[in-house]
Amino acid sequence: MTFDLCKQITGNMSSVIVGKEQAIELLLVGLIAEGHILIEDIPGLGKTLIAKSLAKSIGASFKRVQFTPDLLPADITGFNVFDQRSGQFVFQQGPVMTNVLLADEINRTIPRTQSSLLESMEERQVTVDGKTHSLPHPFFVMATQNPIELEGTFPLPEAQLDRFLLRIRLGYPDQDEEIAILQRFQEEDPLQTLSAVATPADISRLQKARRKIHVSGAVKEYITSIVGATRINPLLRLGSSPRGSLGLMRSGQALAALRGREYVLPDDIKSLAVPVLSHRMILREEERLRNTSQEDIVNQILNKISVPVSEK
Repeated sequence: MTFDLCKQITGNMSSVIVGKEQAIELLLVGLIAEGHILIEDIPGLGKTLIAKSLAKSIGASFKRVQFTPDLLPADITGFNVFDQRSGQFVFQQGPVMTNVLLADEINRTIPRTQSSLLESMEERQVTVDGKTHSLPHPFFVMATQNPIELEGTFPLPEAQLDRFLLRIRLGYPDQDEEIAILQRFQEEDPLQTLSAVATPADISRLQKARRKIHVSGAVKEYITSIVGATRINPLLRLGSSPRGSLGLMRSGQALAALRGREYVLPDDIKSLAVPVLSHRMILREEERLRNTSQEDIVNQILNKISVPVSEK
């Protein structure tokens, strides 16, 4: 399976999305690494557009759920209804039964509903009334939350945050990019004419090929050194778990695949450490009050640990 397909998907999405090459790359890293993405940014920066562009580019089914305080777990997973003609209960599928799920403003719903996604994200299945239903493959969750507006929100618990492989931010476009956006959307929405350049089956093959990307002993040692440093950092109350190490390795493999390599470089790991690890750490209260961020701490750790010599 050639990794040229990754470039085709990236190029296809870029025909709609302006100036977000790094965000698109990280999105594909999450997809190929069989993880999920948390997009944390203010409204209006194109979070829904980038999710729809990805789904259309890979010919996948897409569902969007607007999370609100009155949303119930059954509104996500589905529920059984009684069919009078057959005399049996029939499973009514919820929006989670899709390839790409956009969980919009996930921090606006109650913890019980947030946790209803845990089984789906980790095990690719839902259990309703004791019966397990498998989700389509591939299954990819993109959740969004607004980090500024806190009124009426329910912060994601650590267990839920840890299920996301990457946390990314889109950021404002610069002036040239914003002019390009105005020009691109002046007469028509390019998303409406966007065609697929891949299929869900292609993505499944990419995911399998990603697992064979070589990770050298030196790179594994580099990964564990970075993650281990988060556990002894005096500014943190809690460092990253081994799931963070696995996530960093899987993300490194996916990034290598996107860049056409069959081996992971230490620089791949270094460039992914912040989006993979920062949301898996808990700051001490005094550091939070000083406005220290998890991203700052990861960057400090990266500056202290020497990068190993590249080894294929």
